[in-house]
Amino acid sequence: QVQLLESGGGLVQAGDSLRLSCRAVSERTFHNYAMGWFRQARGKEREFVAFISWRGGRTDYADSVKGRFDISRDNAEHTVDLQMNSLKPEDTAIYYCATTVVAFTATPRDLDIWGQGTQVTVSS
Repeated sequence: QVQLLESGGGLVQAGDSLRLSCRAVSERTFHNYAMGWFRQARGKEREFVAFISWRGGRTDYADSVKGRFDISRDNAEHTVDLQMNSLKPEDTAIYYCATTVVAFTATPRDLDIWGQGTQVTVSS
């Protein structure tokens, strides 16, 4: 089963940019998986942020991040990145990448493979 490892989180100011990366460790079939980014703010439920299809031809975003975030993947490197621009304090959360061996959905409980998460904090 694929293992996911996120990196790139940190503390930034409102308006700044940050790039998160998720690497599939020791996974030869990474290119078969649709991938997603989710986030969970303190005291709130985990929510969908962005999705990318297994070949990268299709993407989708939560309304709250459309136009500011961009998801991409490199199947040769087994990575999926999330470029976050024009960050806002409400983007503060732990960000997770996730996938599943069955059909991908934007509902967190439907996914069974998660990374450990990376903290993003945006100060005002």
